[in-house]
Amino acid sequence: MTPALSAGCVIAVLGAESTGKTALAGALAERLTQRGIVATQVPEYLREWCEREGRTPRPEEQAAIAAEQSRRIALAARHGVAVADTTALMTAVYSEWLFDDRSLYAEALAAQAGYTMTLLTALDLPWVADGMQRDGPHVREPVDALVRAALGRAGVSYAVVHGSGGERLGNAWNALNLAAQFEAPASRRAAGRASEGWQWSCEKCSDPVCEHRLFTELVARRS
Repeated sequence: MTPALSAGCVIAVLGAESTGKTALAGALAERLTQRGIVATQVPEYLREWCEREGRTPRPEEQAAIAAEQSRRIALAARHGVAVADTTALMTAVYSEWLFDDRSLYAEALAAQAGYTMTLLTALDLPWVADGMQRDGPHVREPVDALVRAALGRAGVSYAVVHGSGGERLGNAWNALNLAAQFEAPASRRAAGRASEGWQWSCEKCSDPVCEHRLFTELVARRS
């Protein structure tokens, strides 16, 4: 089954460091293309920035990075479905985590609320160093908690995607199809309010076993 996605849709892949965001975004874009849907993967601008500058950004440079990520997502969505390997919300989260700066949340969450689907990568993959951006496995749980809290405050529905390789892609694909069954009316999307009723993330933990059970139960009820 292929989700009904048209030009202008944005699939946003969020998650703590080393949780498979890039691989998942690329796999989703490829599968959508194979199914006849024009889809573009939007890379993480922060990684490009760090490679170009040879360092991580300072606090005052975070806002421009977040804005550029949002700009590139919007540009890709003009020509088809944009599959975003992170969004401005992750920059806002790291600004809070690293610099105690919460000023980027309002704009980032406003953009996030307008995206068609938000996928949150679970913490069930092993942490791998990348030599520059990643701080360590101890960062993943608090960052994951901040992402969930921010999405919750804004009322943005999201699906937690677990598993590795083909299983992770399959779970993300199921999430896209399931979310389509709860598609919000155009008037609600235009007002910037997320669709309701399909979220199956665990509100109390990030235990992949727990969330896998919740996901399986919801799919069973809808099938």
